[in-house]
Amino acid sequence: MSHLNWSKKIVLAAVVSLLAAGAVGVASAQETQWQENHSRREQVNKRLENQNKRIRKEVKEGEITPEQARKLHKQDRKIREEEKAMARKHGGHITKAEQKKLNRQENRVSKEIGQ
Repeated sequence: MSHLNWSKKIVLAAVVSLLAAGAVGVASAQETQWQENHSRREQVNKRLENQNKRIRKEVKEGEITPEQARKLHKQDRKIREEEKAMARKHGGHITKAEQKKLNRQENRVSKEIGQ
């Protein structure tokens, strides 16, 4: 009988742990959504999105080759990864100095689009 109670306690503890982990996951997802909408991050990411559209348009119009587009997309992905790493260090936002650094990098890529 005590063996059965011990097993029930283990199962109950496992279920409670899973439910708690799920609740933390939901809270983290909600917090992350807010953080991704931080104004400086949003500005940087909107620029990256705009550059992505420009690159695709330039390829479609024959202004740049697919190889050039891959290079530009790779540079933009690197900027995006750097932005995410910066945000992780600051609880989901980036500093003004980091935003300026990312914008300078975006400016360099932007100049390469459609040259």
